[in-house]
Amino acid sequence: MRGPGIFLAQFLSAEAPFNNLTNIAQWAASLGYRGLQLPTLNTQCLDLRLAAQSQTYCDELKGLCAEAGVEISELSTHLQGQLVAVHPAFDALFDDFAPVELRGKPKARTEWAIDQLKLAARASQRLGLQAHATFSGALLWPYMYPWPQRPHGLVDEGFKELARRWRPILDAFDDAGVDLCYEIHPGEDLHDGATFERFLDAVGGHPRAKILYDPSHLLLQQMDYLGFIDRYHARIGMFHVKDAEFRPDARSGVYGGYQSWIDRPGRFRSLGDGQIDFRQIFSKLTQYGYRGWAVLEWECCLKDAAQGAEEGARFIQEHLIDRVTRAFDDFAGIAASDARNRQLLGLDDASH
Repeated sequence: MRGPGIFLAQFLSAEAPFNNLTNIAQWAASLGYRGLQLPTLNTQCLDLRLAAQSQTYCDELKGLCAEAGVEISELSTHLQGQLVAVHPAFDALFDDFAPVELRGKPKARTEWAIDQLKLAARASQRLGLQAHATFSGALLWPYMYPWPQRPHGLVDEGFKELARRWRPILDAFDDAGVDLCYEIHPGEDLHDGATFERFLDAVGGHPRAKILYDPSHLLLQQMDYLGFIDRYHARIGMFHVKDAEFRPDARSGVYGGYQSWIDRPGRFRSLGDGQIDFRQIFSKLTQYGYRGWAVLEWECCLKDAAQGAEEGARFIQEHLIDRVTRAFDDFAGIAASDARNRQLLGLDDASH
């Protein structure tokens, strides 16, 4: 596993050092980060279309980061991925993620989002990246709770359409040799293991359909986030290191009672301040051979971002595991051969 990495979406602003890639790369490196996960909705970090077209530009980006002491770990199209599939109930809100000229034009917006993902596949390839982060979007989220009762076939039709939109994108990522990792996240049609499995079936088990594992979203749904790794480790292609806590409450529960984050029973916390057992997570991912990045995604309703980022680099570094290269009891190793093993089992030819 590689790290520490940091997702820059929550840090970018008009203020230095968060105003451009050069400055924020130097800031991240000064805290001990080695990888940068870059959002791509605007050109503050990189120009996605240019990165898809120009190897020279990508080499310049890599050189800029290397000069600061970091590298690009992955690109993110979370917001563009959201626009691949939007239920009409959310059109007005999600329009803010689209270019101004496409707002109020959901069909054109979807086509633009699909093109953005295909550009991201080529840009990732030019940058030499192995994985890419995104959201699935959601056609079914308004029907997540079955009241009134969902009509028969509604969910099947929703996943059929989701697969129709994503299959060409997955093929583009396959052509680029890059895994497409869906963040399992409430508000997306892929929000737990069952929905990911349903999507995977709908896209024919596509080899590039992977998971961005973020335990915070699983804990807030009261899922077994450690067992999730046991079940889906072969499909985990990315890892967001984000903490959370769920404090049972007499007034509200998992859905949060429409309250602000600071008042909800379930809320995101800075690393080490929540309830997630990261020692077990890092151990399991190492056990199963995860070779991607451990990337901080800072979201906390209490602690300032600067403090969360500074502490996060140290936290991830302290949890990284150098995988064992030899067995601890090799010093007492026993000489082996097929003949000796048969003898020890009482199967030597002389006894028969």
